[in-house]
Amino acid sequence: MQKTESAGGVIINARGEVVVVNQQHDSWSLPKGHIDPGESALEAAKREVAEESGITELEFVRALGSYERYRIGKSGIGEDMSELKEIHMFLFTTDEDTLAPVDPGNPEARWIPIPQVTALLTHPKDREFFESIKDSLK
Repeated sequence: MQKTESAGGVIINARGEVVVVNQQHDSWSLPKGHIDPGESALEAAKREVAEESGITELEFVRALGSYERYRIGKSGIGEDMSELKEIHMFLFTTDEDTLAPVDPGNPEARWIPIPQVTALLTHPKDREFFESIKDSLK
């Protein structure tokens, strides 16, 4: 099993909505991805948010902590236990409204009201993480 580190963001707009992104048309998550060599977790989070949502104007608020999970299995079903990710998450706000993903592996992004985010997230560990922090977002 390979262990990797990823970073991502919870991005909130002025309406109190959160960006959720789609991978390969079959799973939904918060924007995140692998940390490149020489990159800090915060830098990686900003880069991944830009790639997966198109949002580049981010105001850093605070670190939200880290959690571990296996990658999502093919076709968005189950877990692929060949990779265990440690995911570092950060909270950002933005005045940008337009979502325009540039990563072809993440073709869609949506603004979702906070109370509806958990139900849309595919991976149980992503849902568990969001539930643990959502009350601190208001």
